[in-house]
Amino acid sequence: MAGLSNIIEQFLKELIDEMDGVVEIQRNELASQFECAPSQINYVLSTRFTPYKGYYIESRRGGGGYIKIVKVKLQEDISLNNIIQNIVGESLTENKAHEIIVALQEEEVISGREAEIIKAAVSDRAFNCDPGDRNAIRASVLRNILLVLVK
Repeated sequence: MAGLSNIIEQFLKELIDEMDGVVEIQRNELASQFECAPSQINYVLSTRFTPYKGYYIESRRGGGGYIKIVKVKLQEDISLNNIIQNIVGESLTENKAHEIIVALQEEEVISGREAEIIKAAVSDRAFNCDPGDRNAIRASVLRNILLVLVK
């Protein structure tokens, strides 16, 4: 299944790029094209096209399941302050932090080297503390790094 998910993700990303960041498609059409269940499409959308990764999904049930995928251009559409306030929050898992960092890199807000440094700074290995405190500390560290980028 992971192979098919990767293929669907890549197809959608290419389509989004071709359509200048906005794609409207029917879930059933996409499922037919890839010979999979519509739930597989839902899985790809919910795990690979998240706000943490810089995407906004609008979905409607019925009539084949209309889906609108919008690639948010961080530099144009939302500010780092918005990311700090609405996405990072008070607690953040390592995976979600990495998704945010990758999205910032893909939008060329940060370089590849900066992304790797920030990933190291927010990794579980960096925190010598109670595992229950890591997510709150990670969110605080990432918020502070992003505040420096806003300047």
